[in-house]
Amino acid sequence: MDQYWEGPVTGPVCPECNGTGWKIVEHEELSGASRCSCVAATRATRVVAGSDIPLLYQNASFDNFLLPRDNPMAYRELTEVFMAVRGYAREFPNTKKPGLLLMGDTGTGKTHLAVAAFRTILGKGFEGLFFDYQNLLDRIRAGYDSTSNSSDRETYRVALDKEILLLDDLGAHRVTDWVEDTVTSIITSRCNNRKPLIATTNLIDHDAGYNTFEKGGGGKVDHRTTLTERIGPRARSRLFEMCRVIKMPVIEDYRIRKQGSS
Repeated sequence: MDQYWEGPVTGPVCPECNGTGWKIVEHEELSGASRCSCVAATRATRVVAGSDIPLLYQNASFDNFLLPRDNPMAYRELTEVFMAVRGYAREFPNTKKPGLLLMGDTGTGKTHLAVAAFRTILGKGFEGLFFDYQNLLDRIRAGYDSTSNSSDRETYRVALDKEILLLDDLGAHRVTDWVEDTVTSIITSRCNNRKPLIATTNLIDHDAGYNTFEKGGGGKVDHRTTLTERIGPRARSRLFEMCRVIKMPVIEDYRIRKQGSS
């Protein structure tokens, strides 16, 4: 029996296979059994349900991502980003750049797009896990406490081994040696083992198009905290090595725009 079949899900029994996952097919007077299409659908449902996507984003998809149609420039720029992220999800897995990094200000729709790509990939049968960056670090740190439960102690290993890891708000934590070492270890391990990472961050980086240092005759320098300052140069280098980096355009707060359309 197929190793991915885990039995019927709660709900209506599939009429084609009667909940067994197998259906009888006949070809040239010969009968045999083949996998029912409900198996893939069942697995996809289980994978999404076990991915820990927050309730706020559980329905986030490419179909319900709002584009600012009342602002032609913002519409054009965000449409380009939208197409790039959707292309990443559709082409997944990409062995050259297996990961995705979305960089931009708060409220630009980064998390919605990241989850939309994540859910599309989960729909292909890959297993993944969503983590808020702060929560991930808190759970890993708790794992060092002898009184913590086994699931906490396993968080670090899960972050290394899960097929797809989504890290939301990467770098949203004060810098300590422990944080830098932990993040570097996770990103380096995933990069070395070609395990995709999808991440969002409000931090900036020169190679993503931000002007972070003075240049002769250059424009205004952006003095905001950089990604390197928060996660360290080694993690940042590996992140850019493994990820397709996309900079979000400066637009009206996505959350406000979405509320206005409802």
